[in-house]
Amino acid sequence: MLAMSTLGIVLLVILAVLVIGIIVLYIVGRRMQKKQDASQEQMEAAAQTMTFFIIDKKMMKFKEANLPKIVLEQTPKYARMMKLPILKVKVGPKVMSLISDPKVFNTLAPKQEVKATVSGIYVTSAKRLRGPVVETDPKKRKAQLKAEKEEAKAKAKEAKAREKAAVKANKK
Repeated sequence: MLAMSTLGIVLLVILAVLVIGIIVLYIVGRRMQKKQDASQEQMEAAAQTMTFFIIDKKMMKFKEANLPKIVLEQTPKYARMMKLPILKVKVGPKVMSLISDPKVFNTLAPKQEVKATVSGIYVTSAKRLRGPVVETDPKKRKAQLKAEKEEAKAKAKEAKAREKAAVKANKK
């Protein structure tokens, strides 16, 4: 009888801790959702439409991304370690780096002209004007990237072979 009551007390304490944990997570989650909604509204208010040419796109760390100094200062130290989807774009005569939404980043390709909604330095949505069509299905996208890499390697090999042939011709 004593063992049952000890087991019952232990189970009740564990249950109470779990219930309290769930309540705390619910409250914190609601607060975070409110903050996210407020920041989303601010981003939408500051959004503007731009047309730009994508020079390059990469996943880069903050320090390597060539972002404005004030952006680096305002980001928390733990976030500086993460890699971000960065677009290097040409807007008119000016070349700049923009941070992209991950969903938008996957649909864009380098060397294409895009009409995008930009809030500050953050690209929230984009629509291709001219340039290659990019496959958005992740499986097909991986195959497309693999084919592009193989094509680049083949071109590099071919250029190297031409260079060797040119060197041999110059020696003769």
